[in-house]
Amino acid sequence: MRRCESGAEKAGVDIQRAETRQRHRSAAVESELRRQICNVGRSMYRRGLVVACEGNLSVRIDPERILVTPTAVCKGHLAPQDLLVTDLNGIVKRGAGRPSSEILMHLLFYRLRPDVQAICHAHPPTATAFAVAGRALDEAVLPEVIVNLGTIPLAPYGTPGTWELCESLEPLVATHDAILLQNHGVVTCGGDLAAAYQRLETVERFAQILLTAQFLGGPHVLSGLNVQKLIAARSFYGVSRAGDSSELRITSESLAGGNIGSFSRRSSNAGLAKGAAKESHSLPFNG
Repeated sequence: MRRCESGAEKAGVDIQRAETRQRHRSAAVESELRRQICNVGRSMYRRGLVVACEGNLSVRIDPERILVTPTAVCKGHLAPQDLLVTDLNGIVKRGAGRPSSEILMHLLFYRLRPDVQAICHAHPPTATAFAVAGRALDEAVLPEVIVNLGTIPLAPYGTPGTWELCESLEPLVATHDAILLQNHGVVTCGGDLAAAYQRLETVERFAQILLTAQFLGGPHVLSGLNVQKLIAARSFYGVSRAGDSSELRITSESLAGGNIGSFSRRSSNAGLAKGAAKESHSLPFNG
């Protein structure tokens, strides 16, 4: 009997040690994620992708919890202890203050996309100007964008921080990693925070290039055949996406056929200059 009790006690001790090691690993993972969010927040702020208290970031800690930025805090001055842990209903489990006002948008992505581990939302000036002007980034222009993002659609306007915004986003979330929010900004997602942030940078750079190309006479749009070649090359480049780019609606064929007006045909230089002047008018929500 004594020998059996000793064996049971040893098994109990082993379980306790394993649980302790798991807690230490979980704490280390969360600490690293907090550090990453603060670094990305500073980068967004330095690059002018957000100002004041705009924007928000989150990462998935585990299947039941996310780490999210608080509302009304400048993303350029975040400290690890500022971040909040919530469940998938947005209820705060650890941390002081309130989570981002856009928590519903983040939760929508996590619920619909098990592959998504991180989300960035910001108001990059040029991309937001496209969103304010009601223009998706849907022209087949840059190979890197076609391969990595496909089309960047425009979600219809919904009041920020409400289910109305989620309803406008929901049809697009499953097949897009970057989405323009009409009269609002940009949201991107990724398998980790670095990927989500790089997609945000890519969207802004693409918008800048497309706007500049317009003033130089308009972009040269790739053919459907060239687009399909780029899509087929994704596996070669190690790119995996939720959807394909069959939805890229503006190619050289569509322009030649007159079915769709190109960006250059839809707007005059004067109109674009007026739209560019609105860049800074994205909604100043507190993140």
